[in-house]
Amino acid sequence: MSSTYNINKGIGRTVEFKGLKAQYLFIFAGGLLGTLILVMILYMAGVNSFICLFLGAGGASLIVWQTFSLNRKYGEHGLMKIGAKKRHPRYIICRKRVQRYLRITAKSDAS
Repeated sequence: MSSTYNINKGIGRTVEFKGLKAQYLFIFAGGLLGTLILVMILYMAGVNSFICLFLGAGGASLIVWQTFSLNRKYGEHGLMKIGAKKRHPRYIICRKRVQRYLRITAKSDAS
């Protein structure tokens, strides 16, 4: 019952595993690891085991669902595009009066 998974598809291509591409793999792994650590801390703190199980299963399923949803919606470079869009201004504000742009400067001939 040994399975072999191919992760690298070639030189210059992005890492893909079970449909998840690039940075979504890190979000997926980090989210599941964070959920595991949270459940362990809650269990060691004395919280009811059913609550820990519910939070662990709910958190893990939410992370899996959201990660695959983001991967499907935004694609390989989507998170970088979203970050760039947030930093780019929606419009340029110009607070100078219009007359300042329309003023024609007359050169005086001192002869």
